[in-house]
Amino acid sequence: MKRVAQLTKILCLGVSVGLLSPAMAVDMNRKQVVQLLNSASSGETVDLRRKDLTGVDLSGLDFSRADLWGADLRGANLSHSNLSGLNLDLTVMTGANLEGADLSGVSIYAVSMMRTNLKGADFSGSRVIANLDNADLSGANLSNVDWGADMKNQPMGLMRASLKKAKLKGANLSGANLSRAMLMFADLTDANLHNAVLTVTDLRAANLTGADLSGANLSDSQVANAIVGDADLSGTIFKGVNGLDSLRGLDEASNKNKAVFD
Repeated sequence: MKRVAQLTKILCLGVSVGLLSPAMAVDMNRKQVVQLLNSASSGETVDLRRKDLTGVDLSGLDFSRADLWGADLRGANLSHSNLSGLNLDLTVMTGANLEGADLSGVSIYAVSMMRTNLKGADFSGSRVIANLDNADLSGANLSNVDWGADMKNQPMGLMRASLKKAKLKGANLSGANLSRAMLMFADLTDANLHNAVLTVTDLRAANLTGADLSGANLSDSQVANAIVGDADLSGTIFKGVNGLDSLRGLDEASNKNKAVFD
C-alpha cells in the first residue's frame, strides 16, 4: 500500500508539472511585450529573438521594429498584427492565429505553419519556404509572392512550400511564384492565379473551380484529378503536364481554346 501511495504521489506530481510546463515555459506575457514595444526608442530593434511566446495574445500589435527570429509562436494570437518586412526564419507558428495580419515582404524559411489561420492576411511580396499544410488562407493577399523552391540552394535536399489541403478560396495569387510547391487537395476555388508560375507544381486533386488561371504557367506540373470547371484558361500553359487526361471539368472551363497544351 505504501508503494502504491508513493507511485500515486509521483504520478500526481508529474501531471501537475505537465499541466504547468507550458505556462512556465513562456518567456513573456502580453503586458510585458507591449511594455517592451512601447519603451523602445526610435530606431531601436525590440529583441524578441528566440522568445517563447506560445499561446500569448499578441493581437493588433506592431512588430515592425521587432526581431522575432526563431521565436516560438505556437498557438499565439497575432491576428491583425503588423509583421511586415520581418525576418521570421526558423520561427514556429503551428496553429497560430494570423487572421488579417500584415505579413507583406516577410521572409519565412524552414518554418511550420501547419493549421495556421491566415484568413485575409496580407502576404504580398513575401518569400516563404514553409509547411502550410491545412492552413486557412481564404481571401488572403498572396500577390507577387515568391514561394518557389530555390534550386540553387538545396544543401538539405529539396526545400519547398507545402500547402497540402490548404484553404485558398478567393485568395489573390496574381503574379505569384509557386514553382515546385505542394498543393495536393488544396482548395483554390475562385482564386486569382493570373500570371502565376506553377511550374513543376503538384496540383493533384486540387480544386480550381472558378479560378482565374489566365496567363498562368503550369508546365510540367501534376494535375491528375484536379478540378478546373468554370476556370478561366485564357493563355494558361499546360505544356508537359502529368495527368491531363484525368483533369476534371476541362470542357466546362472558359477560354479552353485559348489555352496552350503543347
